[in-house]
Amino acid sequence: MAHPSSARRPRRNAYGALLPTGWFSRRRRPATARSVLAGEAAAEAARKSSLEAEAAEAQEAAAQGEDPEEPEFPVVGDTHAAAFFDLDNTVMQGASLFHFGRGLYKRRFFHKRDLARFVWQQIYFRFIGSENPEHMADARNSALSIVQGHRVSELMTIGEEIYDEYMAERIWPGTRALAQAHLDAGQKVWLVTAAPVETATIIARRLGLTGALGTVAESVGGVYTGKLVGEPLHGPAKAEAVRALAAAEGLDLGRCAAYSDSANDIPMLSLVGHPYAINPDGRLRKHAREQGWRLRDYRTGRKAVKIGIPAAAGVGALAGGAAAAVALQRRRR
Repeated sequence: MAHPSSARRPRRNAYGALLPTGWFSRRRRPATARSVLAGEAAAEAARKSSLEAEAAEAQEAAAQGEDPEEPEFPVVGDTHAAAFFDLDNTVMQGASLFHFGRGLYKRRFFHKRDLARFVWQQIYFRFIGSENPEHMADARNSALSIVQGHRVSELMTIGEEIYDEYMAERIWPGTRALAQAHLDAGQKVWLVTAAPVETATIIARRLGLTGALGTVAESVGGVYTGKLVGEPLHGPAKAEAVRALAAAEGLDLGRCAAYSDSANDIPMLSLVGHPYAINPDGRLRKHAREQGWRLRDYRTGRKAVKIGIPAAAGVGALAGGAAAAVALQRRRR
């Protein structure tokens, strides 16, 4: 008879709901090889930007005569936890790629017919309330032809301006409060999105988050080539990115939290011990209720509710610019 201590006990989240045992008992690979490559590339780019920002802060502290080894505030709580937030319709109203496209149109990067396509995609996204892969692919393919050949630094600068013009006022206050609660507890907070990693990094920096995992495309000599590293960071690729970052950061995913509005992110949400459905689509709402996950819906105008979350150590540094090109899906020929 097996010793009682050797029996595998079911894992539950903070609210007593059973967690899918498969994610913890063995490593699954539901994603394609390109999804894995995209996820690992996103994690590498995000971690690199965070480390660069930390080094810059240390240099600034040294220049001011401060001890770079002495944190401004004491590190408290669990050092193996973090929070992962989807971007579109979770942190921001609508699709970030659409807002980015509006800014590029204003700067004469493309023509009215392209803008009309962006508008239709945004209307579909807002009223249908789900991420249609074909629509997302079309949006990225359209943008790819626009930015190919431009410099990464140019698009980063423009992205900062576009955030102020179109994105800042579309941040959900409720979700922002949830992210801040993690930060106040000492946890690192990452955006995880199919949007271009540069755009996601700008938004993360403006919100005071640790950094961003986004779709990564290659650049040569700081110029966009029009080729992706793997595929867009969508669905299973997001889970692979979170898994890769957690391994690099020494995180225990069972102690981490994740937030999303889309059923496409169930693989990512299922990885962590504290999954939350934010402004959920129908499929995610049903799945969350079945699994006992917590739900928050800020589309009804209800005020954000500050929730209790496990503490973690280390306030993450603000993310710097990533070294990968704008992440846009190439039309398959």
